[in-house]
Amino acid sequence: MSFRGNILRHISQGRRGAPILILLGILCFGVDRARAATPTISGELKAWHKLTLTIDGPEANETDSSPNPFTDYRMTVEFQHESGSPRYLVPGYFAADGNAAETSATSGNKWRAHLSPDKPGKWTYVVRFVQGEQAAVDDRAKVAPVAAADGVKGSLQVAPSDKTGRDFRNHGRLTYVGKRYLQFAGSEEYFLKAGADAPETFLAYQDFDNTIANKPNVPLKSWQPHVQDWHAGDPTWKSGKGKGMIGAINYLAGKGCNVISFLPYNAGGDGDNVWPFVTRNDQRHYDCSKLDQWQVVFDHAQTKGVFLHFKLQEQEMDDKVPTSLNKGDLGPERKLYCRELVARFGHELALNWNLGEENTQSAKQQRDMAQYLKDVDPYDHPIVAHTFPNQQDQVYSKLIGDQSVLTGASLQNEWNQAHARTLKWVTESAKSGRPWVCANDEQGPAEYGVPADPGYAGQNGKASEHGKTYDLHDIRKRTLWGTFLAGGAGVEYYFGYKTPQNDLLCEDLRSRDRSWDYCKIALDFFRQYDIPFWEMNNMDELLAPTSGDSLGYCFAKPGTLYLVYLGNGGEATLDLTNDPKAYRVAWFNPRTGDELQAGTVADVKGGKSVALGAPPQDPEQDWLVLLRK
Repeated sequence: MSFRGNILRHISQGRRGAPILILLGILCFGVDRARAATPTISGELKAWHKLTLTIDGPEANETDSSPNPFTDYRMTVEFQHESGSPRYLVPGYFAADGNAAETSATSGNKWRAHLSPDKPGKWTYVVRFVQGEQAAVDDRAKVAPVAAADGVKGSLQVAPSDKTGRDFRNHGRLTYVGKRYLQFAGSEEYFLKAGADAPETFLAYQDFDNTIANKPNVPLKSWQPHVQDWHAGDPTWKSGKGKGMIGAINYLAGKGCNVISFLPYNAGGDGDNVWPFVTRNDQRHYDCSKLDQWQVVFDHAQTKGVFLHFKLQEQEMDDKVPTSLNKGDLGPERKLYCRELVARFGHELALNWNLGEENTQSAKQQRDMAQYLKDVDPYDHPIVAHTFPNQQDQVYSKLIGDQSVLTGASLQNEWNQAHARTLKWVTESAKSGRPWVCANDEQGPAEYGVPADPGYAGQNGKASEHGKTYDLHDIRKRTLWGTFLAGGAGVEYYFGYKTPQNDLLCEDLRSRDRSWDYCKIALDFFRQYDIPFWEMNNMDELLAPTSGDSLGYCFAKPGTLYLVYLGNGGEATLDLTNDPKAYRVAWFNPRTGDELQAGTVADVKGGKSVALGAPPQDPEQDWLVLLRK
């Protein structure tokens, strides 16, 4: 008879010595075998949906230091599809009482990991849970299993997604596939983005727990102008908090835009009012309730088809200052920061990790941080870098190709340089053998960026730089269409620091309402007319304007389709000497988004330079000419 059986026999017969045997049994078999934890799985059991595994683990408080629940425990859950692929090693995290977004709990015994499964079928899981000093951030740490949780196994059955439309759960995870554009793993569609880079202090919100303004001139946001955009059935927390921010997401999505950008950490930066920690300067203890509330907002954004641009730090605090993480190096605080963000938000389907706004870390520090993000993120989300306009050549030249694991460039340039600078890094990265996803994510001049609409808060809609005045129409021409027709993956609009609703204080996205309309028109054009932009290349050299000024772009797949943008109208010729095919010519109005119209030339035959004719009306306005075989 086994020792365990002998214990049970002694207990059942009431024999002397049974208590000693019970104690010996617990010591020999371990508490985890005698009383193994049973995880709970919550969420809709469907492909691409957020599934949450919660398990009872060590009781802890988010301020504990011995052991620290963030640094001294490492929970990882191995999820695997029954076919053998994919297999994910998902980092877990301390979740206090498991309902901290509502209770504001700081302690508990709930530990979590999130899965967004790629496909239907049976998925199995194994929980790996160990304890040891610095276990979460040091692979060499001496660790021991956490009894009752380590080694727990189970399975779940996943059904197909039932989502439609913009909801990312209808499309799957957005992935880098070695091309200039990201692609959804489910629908296999390619992604173009347009939306808000501002405010960078998006998360400085009074409805989040323990969020404070550290500078009197940068108060917390109420997002009151967007409470009207919250709808019945939308999420909130703590008896109705969050309506303004949820409404802001709804507004942006309703305008047809699909991205928002934010800093999850800016202590010591311009805003100095966002950090994921329990207190501003404690980089080893994380605020469970605040981060759960962030998660409510991020989850909602994904259902609305809004991409999440995490700018992980800003230039003022990325290295060599007290609030930097390990002074820019990949030390324990920086590793923990990356791991916690991945564990809590990595299940989101459409996001990128940006090393930092106007990043000034060394090339080695950038490479190390990017590599760590790639290693800890089971879903392999895109990783990009942002830097000053005049430092791009120096910074990116050390990161393209096989020099780093970066997948793209987040570009900051003057509004009228977006086309040229996007084209440069699209071209240079392609030459390196690893094409980057390049987007124009911040527009200079820093004072004004994208101006507010004419009429908003008494504004005339114009901004001035070096004596040259520009407005939202110039942004549409040179930034929006200039980026797309350079082969760029999209735009995010920065609001400047001298404008109404600026980059630090904005809480009314309607201040750029007309600019969002122009973004929607552009995105809809590519979708409505089935433009295979992922197969096209910039070919400005083929274009020769014959009237108007010289603002023109050409984006083409020779033998199939050409797009010619005439920023100031007029007429142009297109060199089709090496393309003998015949093309139908149609004109698209990027100001109104009206259906294609006929100009003065109906079709052209290649093998020579061809005249495209005149637009149907408004010959001095911008037009997009579509030539399709």
